[in-house]
Amino acid sequence: MSETYSIGVDLGGTNLRIASYAGGVDFLDSILLPTRLMEGPDRVVADMCEGIDTLRANQNDRRLIGVGIGSPGPMELPAGILHNPPNLPGWDGFDLRQAIESTLGMSVHIESDANLAALAEQKFGAGKTHGVNSLCVLTLGTGVGSGLILHGRIWHGSTGMGGEAGHIIVQDAGGASCGCGGYGCLEQYASASAVLRMARERISDAVPATAHDVAVLARSGDARAASVFESVGHALAIALTSLINTLNLPLYLLGGGVCDAWDLLAPAMFRVLRQRSYVYRLTEPEVLEPSRLQKNKTYILGAQLGSAAGLLGACLLPYQPKEFLSEVAEDVLVHQ
Repeated sequence: MSETYSIGVDLGGTNLRIASYAGGVDFLDSILLPTRLMEGPDRVVADMCEGIDTLRANQNDRRLIGVGIGSPGPMELPAGILHNPPNLPGWDGFDLRQAIESTLGMSVHIESDANLAALAEQKFGAGKTHGVNSLCVLTLGTGVGSGLILHGRIWHGSTGMGGEAGHIIVQDAGGASCGCGGYGCLEQYASASAVLRMARERISDAVPATAHDVAVLARSGDARAASVFESVGHALAIALTSLINTLNLPLYLLGGGVCDAWDLLAPAMFRVLRQRSYVYRLTEPEVLEPSRLQKNKTYILGAQLGSAAGLLGACLLPYQPKEFLSEVAEDVLVHQ
């Protein structure tokens, strides 16, 4: 990769991160910008393309192999059209691919941000550490994203919307309303915003300002704050039950800021998972976090790459084989 480079973009609801990349897990250069959602998608795309052009100007000694874009979903692929993304209000129906390509004057690769985090984890994170080429990643951030890697390739489904596990229903009767239009979704019980909502519902005095504050309060002995992470663990167990019973993968990774409270959420998660998932009971490992995975066991571990995973995955996207990038188009044609 040393004679070439790529540029990756991680489009988030709060920040816009752009990096140039030539291999490994480090970036050549990077730019961090606020995502100006209130000014509309065209303004965000303009900021994105200006950042890409800046990084291109800094790399005269290498050949640009391509640009990879990671965006929250749901997103129709390969078209790159967003459909009611809960964390990008006002972007419903926005043709992200067309907007970027017409501004840059070049074609780009577009993918779900959670899929790209999963790709990076498989190539350079926990997948590489443990020699696993099939895994599922749940990212517990502002929302809950998810990505599936099967036999080293992203699983898209027929329209690119496969793997929206953040919208598995974990509380049916009386569940909290979700930005997707449904009720009781995992995102409403395991994201950072969900942690804050539940904390404010349960704690009348000294209301925490962030999910980290709720965790600090829980570790100080506050039973109300601790109950919030019990709820997070319970919700994750219900979602993981569906994923494990359906997919039977060797490895499920949890990432995102909420996972900093692993010690608070994991006991409830594993307790409820043992009660609900017969596949997990049959394949539970003797050691939950070993240095080496046992064969034919189901592991739930913390993701290894942290907040850089989505951006690294976007940088990796242009380096993937042609058949990897055309998989969605082929699936669509097969189903027509």
